[in-house]
Amino acid sequence: MFLRTLGTSACLLVAVGLSAGPAAAQVVAFGASNVSGYGVDPSETFVSVLQSLLDAKGYRVSVVNAGVYGDTTAQMLDRLDSDVPSSTTVVILDESGGLFNDRFHHISQAQGAADMTTITARLKSRGIVVIPMSGAALPSADHQADGVHLNAAGHRLIAQQLLPEVISALGPPQTK
Repeated sequence: MFLRTLGTSACLLVAVGLSAGPAAAQVVAFGASNVSGYGVDPSETFVSVLQSLLDAKGYRVSVVNAGVYGDTTAQMLDRLDSDVPSSTTVVILDESGGLFNDRFHHISQAQGAADMTTITARLKSRGIVVIPMSGAALPSADHQADGVHLNAAGHRLIAQQLLPEVISALGPPQTK
């Protein structure tokens, strides 16, 4: 019995050590297809570009992509807790993708707005800084031919626009 308890304790210590990982904070990009990077290489998404920009500035942060192509606001709300873990410091919230997808599923604007308000309130109640994001207002040159999804240039622009807000939310980089 003692060895089993000792083994379990050792596994827990290893798991805790691994979960602490190298990142001092976690940023989650949460939304639909523009977050997931529809139509661009994974290395070109604003999530990947933002990770590189933060790394270059000395931040020990993990930027996680929690974008799901085609998600409605209701689907985003349903997966909120599982996709935004307790270690999250900042959420970059796509404010347009889910609402855009709601129309295809006959979800009213009022319901979509209520879902987004609930998502924001639940994140803030957990002490998470919410940074809104939308590619809808970018020029057409920053979108793919469909006029909805961002191209690589649009993703780079979004990452550059988000960088100061993310840095402000994180504070100065932690030293080792």
